[in-house]
Amino acid sequence: MLRTIVRFRAWFLEGARDRTLSAAKPVAHAHPTKAWWQVMCLTGVDYFSTLAYQPYIAFLAVGALAPVATLFLVALTLLGAVPMYWRVARESPNGQGSIAMLEQLLPGWRGKTFVLCLLGFAATDFIITMTLSAADAAEHLIENPFAPHWLDHRLLLTFFLLVLLGAIFLKGFAEAIYIAVGLVIAFMGLNVVVIGRGLYEIVTHPEVFPRWQEALTAGSSHGNLWLILVLSLLSFPKLALGLSGFETGVTVMPLIKGDPSDTPEHPAGRIRNAKKLLLTAAVIMSLALIGSSLVTTLLIPPSELAPQGKAAGRALAYLAHDFFGVGFGTLYDLTTAAILWYAGASAMAGLLNLIPRYLPRYGMAPEWARANRPLVMVITGVTLFVTWFFDASIEAQGDAYATGVLMLMLSASIAVVISARRDGGWTYVGFLAIALVFTYTTLENIRERPTGLKVCLAFILSLIFVSLVSRALRATELRTRRVVLDDKAQRFLREAVRNHMLRIAANRPQTGTEREYARKRAELKRVHRINHDEPVLFFEVSIANPSEFNDDVLEVHGVTVGKHRILRCDSPAVPNAIAAFLLHAQKETGVIPDVYFGWTEGSPIGYAFKYLFLGEGDTAPVVHEVLRKAVDNPEKRPCVHVG
Repeated sequence: MLRTIVRFRAWFLEGARDRTLSAAKPVAHAHPTKAWWQVMCLTGVDYFSTLAYQPYIAFLAVGALAPVATLFLVALTLLGAVPMYWRVARESPNGQGSIAMLEQLLPGWRGKTFVLCLLGFAATDFIITMTLSAADAAEHLIENPFAPHWLDHRLLLTFFLLVLLGAIFLKGFAEAIYIAVGLVIAFMGLNVVVIGRGLYEIVTHPEVFPRWQEALTAGSSHGNLWLILVLSLLSFPKLALGLSGFETGVTVMPLIKGDPSDTPEHPAGRIRNAKKLLLTAAVIMSLALIGSSLVTTLLIPPSELAPQGKAAGRALAYLAHDFFGVGFGTLYDLTTAAILWYAGASAMAGLLNLIPRYLPRYGMAPEWARANRPLVMVITGVTLFVTWFFDASIEAQGDAYATGVLMLMLSASIAVVISARRDGGWTYVGFLAIALVFTYTTLENIRERPTGLKVCLAFILSLIFVSLVSRALRATELRTRRVVLDDKAQRFLREAVRNHMLRIAANRPQTGTEREYARKRAELKRVHRINHDEPVLFFEVSIANPSEFNDDVLEVHGVTVGKHRILRCDSPAVPNAIAAFLLHAQKETGVIPDVYFGWTEGSPIGYAFKYLFLGEGDTAPVVHEVLRKAVDNPEKRPCVHVG
């Protein structure tokens, strides 16, 4: 039984210890890599699945102008989003995405807070992708004429689909990719048939064009070509859901197989294949959007595209039934429901690659958050709660989805503009123009859909709250994985051992003069009864970016000031660095160290917050607590003296 528990724990937490995750440095990924076109299918289940509802949304938003507005959307996709995310892929080839590009611009807590906000938008995008797609899949299954009556429980059916998705990712990434490849091939193949038949009907029935022209004339454009173009340009933000999938495309870059010559620092093959992925997906989707918009607008009666019509939310499915009968239509419904359900797979993959790169490094998630399977359980639980909160309503979740998608693309455009400034010239001007377009699109979406921003803010505040609680709970972890002493520090440490005693005096440097250390030495004699002839090492820690959490390597340098020997290092947190050094010194010398502190005056609560956010405070008790957690046996634990 115990062996089974141990094996299950090892399987469940696989990857928690051995993944090197940093948004600022190259990382080694723990997932199996696949060909770029296979990974494209994983991201494409989200991107391509929007064909299930995008033509309806376009008609609902702009009516007969939908084909023209779709052309503007396609132009922004091919001329804006693709080159923009090519740049992101080049700048962050290990899946960090545009978030890492912006993180480097803002140091300290400002950068961490900004990243948490962007992660909140990303979480909104990915979580709502999973819940909305599962709800839409359930809707397609229920609306099919062959669906049994007992299936007519949208909330429970959505729950089941989300749990099933989580179970696949518990199995592993390879299985998830294989399923995605099959679904994308089947779904896009059926859409080629439906859209192709629709285009054939348009060509063989030329009378549909006069009807479309009448609809344009009857609208607000009154048939004026320039007015049609202007209205289409201004209204295309309502079609912004057709841009989903790009951020996921760069987030899952670690899954893309590169060249044998690739290195973590220069994965040229992976970058090139990621660009192929982004361009191929964009071209396929652009052609599908143009074709689907045409056949939907020209062939489906407007009354059927009304909110209560038979084509509401399922325009291409309506045409599949109309063109080929109930058999083919049912096959199309099942395939559509499957890819909509599995659209959450790309979002799940994005979260599993994004969260471990940031939150554990900030101390804002437990160490097990580096492992995939515990994260899958947590993410699945969150999706179930969100589905229950929105009662599996597609309409209620649509605003948040659009806002999350556009905010991520806006942040990417800003990051690319800043990156392109060093190039100057037309490259910078072009990316600046793209950023302005995304700024307008995002602001217009927020103006028309303020509910989406409120949902995003709820995600952001929840993420910040959970992150701060996690950082507080993890504050007394050892944090440092390795301590390295230079030659002088090693010599000081060896020579400080006398009579099986090793005395370390923690010191907060003031002037750094010999007089300061002489005064501290006199205090040690007066308070702790340590004679002047007994060797004492002063240990000093300088705060280096307290917003960071882990200190993988603590580098200790030895210096002399007069006759006094001092060991110095930089660390995000003073108490944790002292505790790590004490344990290292004990291991190196075989002697249990004694460390000496002075009393700290002030409010304990104030010092607790100072330690949590600035890395220092009432040092002595925190050092003792870190050592207590690290060493179970108190008799083998370094001794902490305060006086």
